Amino acid sequence: MAYFAALLARTEDGWDVSETDLDDVETLADLADLAREATEDEESVLVFIEQEDAWFAVVRVDGEDDPRVFVSDAAAASRSSYGELVLTDELLGREGDDDLEDLDHLVVDLDDEDAEDSAAEDDDEDSSDGAAGAQGIPSGPLGDAGLLIDFGFGAKELMDLAAEGSVPGDALSEIAEALGCGEILEAVR
Repeated sequence: MAYFAALLARTEDGWDVSETDLDDVETLADLADLAREATEDEESVLVFIEQEDAWFAVVRVDGEDDPRVFVSDAAAASRSSYGELVLTDELLGREGDDDLEDLDHLVVDLDDEDAEDSAAEDDDEDSSDGAAGAQGIPSGPLGDAGLLIDFGFGAKELMDLAAEGSVPGDALSEIAEALGCGEILEAVR
């Protein structure tokens, strides 16, 4: 499957966007280091990863803080070598011995009626394989849906983009457009 990855570095003048290669990146820590190299200061850096029509991820790195991750479909990402970068044991709630904790706390909840409707639809769709997909990895969004709030892109908006039927490339374009760097992102595609 083809993938696309871009670094979006926040600068005083706006966003500096560049396509990046993930072939030499083996862990989330490596990805965070790559992101930190994209900025001279300790400004925010976003990493957009898209795997064809299957899933997308947004990783946010702020200085030396731990990266924050949002994945549109954890089960789909788990079937990708690039998904392994963002689906860490910590994000999946795994202990050192690879036992899974209760996964319910990992799926991002919204505090409105849409969340209840969405959950009911998901229950209907996922009834055949339970609350978790292959290898105990939940289907659907996973991670920190609020990682873009201070850039003016809310958790509900991000969750809506992760909804089934959304095209990952279109979702990342919509996020970039809201951040004010949509044209730049499209230029590096």
